[in-house]
Amino acid sequence: MSANKDLKTKKWTCQFYYTDYDGKRKKKFKRGFATKKEALAWKSEFLLSKQADMTMKFGTFIELYLEDMRHRLRESTLKNKRYMINDKLLPYFENKSMCDIKPTDIRNWQNKMMSSTNKKGEPYSQTYLKTLNNQICSIFNYAVRFYELKENPCHKAGSMGKKHAEEMLFWTTDEFKQFIEVCEDNIVNKTIFTTLYFTGMRIGEALALTKEVVDFKTKTIRINKSLQRLNKEDIITDPKTPKSNRVVTIPDFVCKCLSDYFTHLYELDDKTRIFQISKSTVNRRLKVNAQKAGVKSIRVHDLRHSHASLLIEMGFGPLLIAERLGHEKVQTTLDTYGHLYPNKQIEVSRQLDELFQR
Repeated sequence: MSANKDLKTKKWTCQFYYTDYDGKRKKKFKRGFATKKEALAWKSEFLLSKQADMTMKFGTFIELYLEDMRHRLRESTLKNKRYMINDKLLPYFENKSMCDIKPTDIRNWQNKMMSSTNKKGEPYSQTYLKTLNNQICSIFNYAVRFYELKENPCHKAGSMGKKHAEEMLFWTTDEFKQFIEVCEDNIVNKTIFTTLYFTGMRIGEALALTKEVVDFKTKTIRINKSLQRLNKEDIITDPKTPKSNRVVTIPDFVCKCLSDYFTHLYELDDKTRIFQISKSTVNRRLKVNAQKAGVKSIRVHDLRHSHASLLIEMGFGPLLIAERLGHEKVQTTLDTYGHLYPNKQIEVSRQLDELFQR
């Protein structure tokens, strides 16, 4: 019998042998089940997972999926994925068999998400809903590709949410000048916000900067690390994507800003982070100083959008912007900022008219 009752604890244990992927016979043991039925159900689910049988429960499949992703994703990305799955997917699908989840189940879940609210009592944003939908769709794509699930029910169910927000928030140069004036009395604030606005780097990349990556002779910053907060610890990782490893040029006034800042860091060695603050602190300081300056409130990531918008306004093309921002594909740049280009098309027409009328 694979299930036995422990007379001392009054709990059930499950013990059995199985053959792994290498053809080796192995023993599996687990205790603490309240009933014999639970113990045998756990055994059944375990064996189904080893056979890649799509009658296995969604929750069991998620364990296989995340184990595989663990070897392929950055720790911070995996952590976010795991949180989203545990919080938004498992409560609805955990005990459903993979092969029994239909497009109607996906639609019902979508409707539930679209009618839900966050901790502030606000509806989920369209971009968050899109992220949730992409998450469940990728799980079923994985099942189709590697576990021979017949089809992805998300395809027939349709999507929810929007890839980009209705309105992208960013600061113009006039708004940034107004903002940075109130930062003059704090050299850390002045330096980090100037660096973010005029390089477009991600906040994690900025917080990982060290003296050795700033070259005042060539007027460049080499971006090759990122700071992530994981399990209440600051972790230095590789940048988000391979093309995020890049060198960005900086104008003279940014060089001077960084040089002045470095004079205050005379005890800091070349390999220590120059900004000894957290992402949450940067967010808080951005909000407080924006209020003082009387400019609209934006997120730290919107400084990256502001830089891209500035470059578009200056006439630079998507290829250069993609390289500067560290986008893996130019299409990412076009998808994110393409709506800002129509104004440039009007400018092209105007200049062609002027040329023809000469």
